[in-house]
Amino acid sequence: MGRRLLAADAGGTGREEFPSLFPPRVRNVVVPAFTRIRVQAAIARSAAASDRAVVHLVWAGADRGGTYTDGRLADFTFTRTPSKNGATAWQPLPLS
Repeated sequence: MGRRLLAADAGGTGREEFPSLFPPRVRNVVVPAFTRIRVQAAIARSAAASDRAVVHLVWAGADRGGTYTDGRLADFTFTRTPSKNGATAWQPLPLS
């Protein structure tokens, strides 16, 4: 899910999967800045609150000028929410 959120945030693809972060009828002021996004490493760790996790990503991508850079960093926080069938679903918290 962290990889998909990175693609939505940095590249603009798949934003419909995260309507709470990217409302469908709200025009985004910032145009996505990256293409050719590739995750190089990922790890998830428990956050201070027991119902949260932080996903750390190291990624590469081309900026608007076409410069492809490795080693970019992104952190996303997710929280657990119970679903109707009793399973636990992870939901991203607002981007900071």
